[in-house]
Amino acid sequence: MRPMNAFATSFVVIALLSGAAAHAELARPEITKLGTIDVDLVETSPVVFNGKVYRFEYVRQGYWNNKTGDSYFRFVDHESGAYTPAFGKGHHLGSAFVDQETGTAIVTAVNIWDGERIEIFTSRDLQTWESWNALTLPGYGMFNTSLCKADGKYVLMFEVGKPAEVAGNPFTARFATSTDLKTWALTAAECTYSKDRYTAPHALRYHKGYFYDFFLEAINGGYEQFVVRSKDLIHWESSPLNPVLKASDADKIIVNKALPPDLQERVKNAVNLNNSDIDFCEFNGKLVINYSWGNQQGVEHLAEARFDGTEAEFLEGWFPKE
Repeated sequence: MRPMNAFATSFVVIALLSGAAAHAELARPEITKLGTIDVDLVETSPVVFNGKVYRFEYVRQGYWNNKTGDSYFRFVDHESGAYTPAFGKGHHLGSAFVDQETGTAIVTAVNIWDGERIEIFTSRDLQTWESWNALTLPGYGMFNTSLCKADGKYVLMFEVGKPAEVAGNPFTARFATSTDLKTWALTAAECTYSKDRYTAPHALRYHKGYFYDFFLEAINGGYEQFVVRSKDLIHWESSPLNPVLKASDADKIIVNKALPPDLQERVKNAVNLNNSDIDFCEFNGKLVINYSWGNQQGVEHLAEARFDGTEAEFLEGWFPKE
């Protein structure tokens, strides 16, 4: 996620999109916000690896506790808080996916913000990593990525800010596929979402023939998390229950009491007009959810939430049968 100009007490969020009163009677996935767990972290991915929950983190150069002088990636044991060795130094906007069939952790990332290259990192132990180039697209400006698996094929969603004929109104989802993570092919040029307005993509899922794109919508002077789905990556259906997440006071609950006092004060006084960068994994029949909140201009915070149900129930729940 990037600014548009650059182009624990639980709290149940049941925020209905303005004008959606006709859908008020429909059952809706209930997301319980737990509160803030860190500061200056935005792009993160909770995953299950070898039966344990980890949080993949893209640690930016300006992260409050980054003393390395550069960006890097790491995984955090969700239960113990222990960190894996850092990797991917100097790369940006990473996203993690675990292929449960092969036991492989896969991280996709760009080499620079607004760059032309997407890189892949893989590991079987979260300790040692292999890496290679997945896509090089001259003239493109690429940002966030998200990987899923659909019918035996890897599908990569990546965020495009340019060229104009591809991105339209930045930032826009574009897609590529691979059977082996090494050789990638762009999908048809019509496979985008959406060139007509700001729809910054973040998390891609696949379930029972549908791709689900969780993206950031600029609306009413703020930014809210929305979801659409598609069978072909061309024609998209918007959830009648959008938004998925929107800014609320619950974002400022501080779960991580180990945060330094000055950062806890910052959380208390922060401008909050944004819920973005959602990602989630299923563990023991429930979803662990991470998302970012803040001013969408660089002062941002990492929060955690829960959904009391499976990933299938969560995805299907946004598109109820009327």
